[in-house]
Amino acid sequence: MKLLLTSFTISVAISSLLISISTLFSKKTILDREKASPFECGFDPKNTSRIPFSIRFFLIAIVFLIFDIEISILLPLGIISNSTPPLIWMTAGGIFLFAVTLGLFYEWKEKTLDWIT
Repeated sequence: MKLLLTSFTISVAISSLLISISTLFSKKTILDREKASPFECGFDPKNTSRIPFSIRFFLIAIVFLIFDIEISILLPLGIISNSTPPLIWMTAGGIFLFAVTLGLFYEWKEKTLDWIT
């Protein structure tokens, strides 16, 4: 019991010491206004909010989100592979991948994925 109480006291003392040291050294001074201001997507929050927004940036973000969601839809196919016949889940995954790839080729043909031109 004495060993347990001693170990608990030492751990509380070390934790309190580390918390107080980190609090002491983490005091931030607000000397730089630019570091304290928010920054989102290259827009300056101090200017007017009625600046033109690049539609290409928006479309690239949408394509990224589509492929991000595609991964979250395809991941469960590996889990259900033991409970369903392989032909069914491979066909379902193949059709889904074909549809997403078809959309990617459409975006490529419409030159949505070109940044510079």
